Amino acid sequence: MPVQTKIGAVLNMRYQIERIIGQGGYGCIYLAEDLRLSGRLCAVKEVEYDPLLTPEILKEARDQFMREATVLARLDHPNLPKVSDFFSVDNNDYLVMDYVPGDDLRTLMLKASQNNLFLAEREVLSWAAQIGDALSFLHEQDPPILHRDIKPSNLKLTPNGIIKLVDFGLVKLLAPGEVTITILQGQGTALYTPLEQYGGDSAHTDARSDVYAFGATLYHLLTNQAPANVRDRFLDPSSLIAPRTINPAISARVERAILWAMQLHPTDRPKNVRTFLQALATDSAPMLNHRQASQPTTLLQPLEKTLIGILGGLTLLSFILTLINNL
Repeated sequence: MPVQTKIGAVLNMRYQIERIIGQGGYGCIYLAEDLRLSGRLCAVKEVEYDPLLTPEILKEARDQFMREATVLARLDHPNLPKVSDFFSVDNNDYLVMDYVPGDDLRTLMLKASQNNLFLAEREVLSWAAQIGDALSFLHEQDPPILHRDIKPSNLKLTPNGIIKLVDFGLVKLLAPGEVTITILQGQGTALYTPLEQYGGDSAHTDARSDVYAFGATLYHLLTNQAPANVRDRFLDPSSLIAPRTINPAISARVERAILWAMQLHPTDRPKNVRTFLQALATDSAPMLNHRQASQPTTLLQPLEKTLIGILGGLTLLSFILTLINNL
């Protein structure tokens, strides 16, 4: 469990902690006041490292934090919070970003659901255009930048109607030939995470991994129901319910695009975010049904075979234990 920085503490002789606004296995995100710029509020992301890391791996992870923070600080896009500072205090590293006011899209979806309503497709697609523009901007950097944790709670709608893609917790730079260590523990959020991302940092992830999470996010926003995760879909392809079965107001065009983005194998998805956005706006997505979206059209890769084997083994073990307990 991360050790929280005390409320009222001043970090780097500049950022006074007001309260916690987010928390995870990596540490906390704090709302802080910038004491050098009166009245400016910012979000300070704290990175705690696993105490079991070897000194060599810890040094590599902290060096990577500095490399990635340097890259993030250079980014300038209207749908991304600006990274304004980064620093280290004792054994922790910190990333300072603009504080983004407003509700996240998960909150807006839950409010609609509580009133037995769905978010309007037109509104969700207007948000998708902004999200897609931000993701394309990241993916088109040199080297490309992956977000790897796209989900409704990481998308905030500001009071002036601008979507902000927040939380660069699992950001990954695709530097050729470089072995990347994810700074923050975890591989994304299971409901939105593609199969290839379960391989950790040795896995082959690219822009299509964010496409999957983007599609899964739109699925959730339009149906008020989280999609089945990839592990469940391997065992039971029918576990992914067609979006229009849940919300008939979704257009067939948008359903096809979402199912295309959520193909299990990366090569079966749109090649990039711009292609996915085009499919949402036109009839360019291939004809698929929800069962096809759960079944790769290409041969299973080693990671997928391993995952199936593990899941099958666990199912068999559970069955055996049940028989033993009934004897």
